Amino acid sequence: MGQPIIEIQDVSKTFGAGGGAVHALEHVSLTVERGEIFGIIGLSGAGKSTLVRCMNLLERPTEGRVIVDGRELTALRKQELRQARRSIGMIFQSFNLLMQRTALDNVTFPLELVGVSRDEARKKGRQLLETVGLGDRADAYPAQLSGGQKQRVAIARALATDPAVLLCDEATSALDPTTTLSILELLKELNRKLGVTVVIITHEMKVVERICHSVAILSGGVVAEQGRVEDIFTNPRTEIGRQLVYPDGVRLDELMASRVVRIAFTGGSSYEPLIASLVMDCGVKVNILGADTRDIDGKAFGTMLLGLPEDPAEAARAVKYLQSQPNLTVEEVPQK
Repeated sequence: MGQPIIEIQDVSKTFGAGGGAVHALEHVSLTVERGEIFGIIGLSGAGKSTLVRCMNLLERPTEGRVIVDGRELTALRKQELRQARRSIGMIFQSFNLLMQRTALDNVTFPLELVGVSRDEARKKGRQLLETVGLGDRADAYPAQLSGGQKQRVAIARALATDPAVLLCDEATSALDPTTTLSILELLKELNRKLGVTVVIITHEMKVVERICHSVAILSGGVVAEQGRVEDIFTNPRTEIGRQLVYPDGVRLDELMASRVVRIAFTGGSSYEPLIASLVMDCGVKVNILGADTRDIDGKAFGTMLLGLPEDPAEAARAVKYLQSQPNLTVEEVPQK
């Protein structure tokens, strides 16, 4: 286990009161380890943005504790909280840039607020713009920048106070696919070079697959499941997990098979030799109902749905054979 940098302990958040109360979060607990990229994913209304805003107390939890970098934010006075927030950067879907300020002036704004001299702030601002690939756009105003460039300025601004944690609330949702990939690669590079811990709020599993080490799935204000990305991908344990991992998956009620298993491999196996071996070694024929491969943190992962034979003995023999294979997980899929 690594060292935790964010600890969310039994956090709930309720908006309003009485019959009109909205329970955005209910008893959420999770831990983010120092130096990792942690994804929080869920459908609209799952409570993702409320949770990330509780991490820096832009939203104060109704109950529970929030501990960041060893300090319990929920126990701090206002002045102490302002100080603690310097170690937490945040970027937003809408960029939140000051339109009347140049890119450089946007980056230096947080430094001005904490009393850094103008010359020192501008020197650091230019270094940060170089870091995010915008060294030549220091004097440009937001209206003169593309969406991806605006987000890079926002990232540079978030890094101005040397944060230990960078919170990203749907930071790529307003960007086209190509620009999204470039921003994700930038965040991955910053995580690697600066050691900054990154928390990404998203509704897209592709974002999580691309750069995250761990993930928590939110549904209805509660954590449905959490773990390493490869574990969640290869074996989602909840219905919402399966819905997010396999958004275009085969509908089980349409499959022409009485028993279905999902197998997942981690790059040490491949589809064709596995199926061929199953036929030759066991004399069992199965139907391939669906298959998918993905790249997660530079490693190949794949899943496949197999329809087993009607004969119980043959089906059991096939499952036993599959379970004996290395780098493979096997799960029988319940059918409604």
